[in-house]
Parts: sequence; C-alpha cells; structure tokens
Amino acid sequence: MSHDHAHSHGTENIPDRILLWTVVVNLGLSGFEFAAGAVSGSVALMADALHNTNDAGALLIAYVARKISRKGADHRYTFGYRRAELIGAMIQLTALIVVGLYLLFEAVKRFFTPEPLLGDWMMIAAGVALLVDIVTAWLLWSMSKGNLNVRAAFLHNLTDAAASVAVLLGGAAVYWFDWYWIDPLLTLLIAGYILHMSLGMLRQTASILMEGAPAGFHVDDLKRDIGTIPDVMDIHHVHVWELDEHRRALEAHIVISHEVSMSKMETIKAEVRQRLHDHYDIEHSTLEMEMHGLECSTR
Repeated sequence: MSHDHAHSHGTENIPDRILLWTVVVNLGLSGFEFAAGAVSGSVALMADALHNTNDAGALLIAYVARKISRKGADHRYTFGYRRAELIGAMIQLTALIVVGLYLLFEAVKRFFTPEPLLGDWMMIAAGVALLVDIVTAWLLWSMSKGNLNVRAAFLHNLTDAAASVAVLLGGAAVYWFDWYWIDPLLTLLIAGYILHMSLGMLRQTASILMEGAPAGFHVDDLKRDIGTIPDVMDIHHVHVWELDEHRRALEAHIVISHEVSMSKMETIKAEVRQRLHDHYDIEHSTLEMEMHGLECSTR
C-alpha cells in the first residue's frame, strides 16, 4: 500500500533571520496602509492593513515556535518540542479567523453607511503592499513546504497579495467610475477567502494536536495487512497518531500462535515494524506481543 505522507524538504537549514525580516517588512507596510486607509477612507485598505498587522504577529509566532521546536527531548517532553510549531500555527489561524469575521462585520456596515473614497490613494497603497507581499511570499516559499507553522504564515502573505490586487483594482474603479460600493464588496471577498483557507488548515492542525489518525489513514486496512504476516493471529488495541507533520506513531497488541518460539517472536515483531515503516510511514511503533489464548481483554 502506498502513502502520500508529507516529508520535510530541508527547511530546517534555512536561516531563521528570513522570518525576522518578514516581520519587520510587514510591520512597516501595516503602518503605511493604516495611514493611507485613513486618508482615503477605504475600509478594504484598512482591512488589508489589519491583515498585515496580523501577519507580522503570525510571523513572529512562527519564528519563536520554530526556535522552540528544535529543542531535543528531555525528561518532561520525551518526544521533544516539535509540536510547538503546531501550537504556533493554531494561534496564527485562530487570529486570522477572528480578523476574517471582523472584516465581514465592517464590510456589511459599510454597505449601509457608505463613505467617500480617494481612489488614487487606494491604488498607491495597494501597489506598494502588493510589492511587499510578493517579496515576503518569495522569502517564505521555500520554508513553507512540509511545515504547517511556516505554511500558515505563508498563507497569510498569499491572502495579502490577493487582497492587495483586489484593492488596487477597486481603487481604479473608484477613481475612474466612482464605484464606491466596490470597496465593501472587496472586503467581503477578502474576508471570505481568509475564512475558507484558514478553517481548512485549522482542521488539519487540530487533528494532529488531538492525536487523530493521519488523513486518509484506515486502521482496518492496516489490521488486515498485518494479519497476513505468518503466525500473526490478530492485532488489536491499535492506536495511530501523528507526533507532528513528519512523524507517525503507533501502539498495538499483536497476537501470535502459542507455538512460536521466543526468537521467532522477535522476527515477527521486526517484520511488523518493517511493514509499518514501508507501507504506512510509521517510524515509531510500540508493539506488545501476546500468545493466542492468553491475550488481554482490551479490543
């Protein structure tokens, strides 16, 4: 059976200072957009500024979580600190969802109480923001592969880039056609996209933190597969979870024939571990071997 479990792509060797630079850049951009939004009266531009501020915080969280995750295992955290990055991703995504809901509220309010806008300021600010978003996304791209924490930060910048394009076009519509309704409409679209993307990643992150089985993983298929190994009578008390994005773990009770010798039992155990590794990408497995007729009552 094949698997499509994600692997690391060498992101651990990429300097952390890249994340720090993206924090600085996004804070500077946020200040500029807030000022431009106040001058132009654009709620979409203010939404983009708020999103960028959230990005800066998200990137800072990503940086801190990345540092913590590199700590080795100790007597308290025997699996190490790698899940710190998942906690960082959870914080980022939760904050992003709050921002999306706030933007929905502001957009609906602006539909009922429209305000005059300065399209030229909207275009200038959105153009600068788009340039910064592209540079930040480029810096984060190589780090985002195989890492939910950094991918959450990368997602922030992708949504920022899309929002900047939308605000740029909206500014043009306001400047040349006086389409003031385009501003709250763009804000609704930005908020909808933020919520759609964030909720999907939040489910994935929560699943790992809740020690759920990997997506698409079927325990019954694994039990049938292991059951085909000679002298394996049954497999029960099976628990499969993800330690982080790259490592899966399993614990199970393996029932074998009572005629199997001690040395043969060790051979069977090694074969089970090898199959778990090759077929299911499970590198950490804890197996309890039981003789048929003497197995535990836990099923």
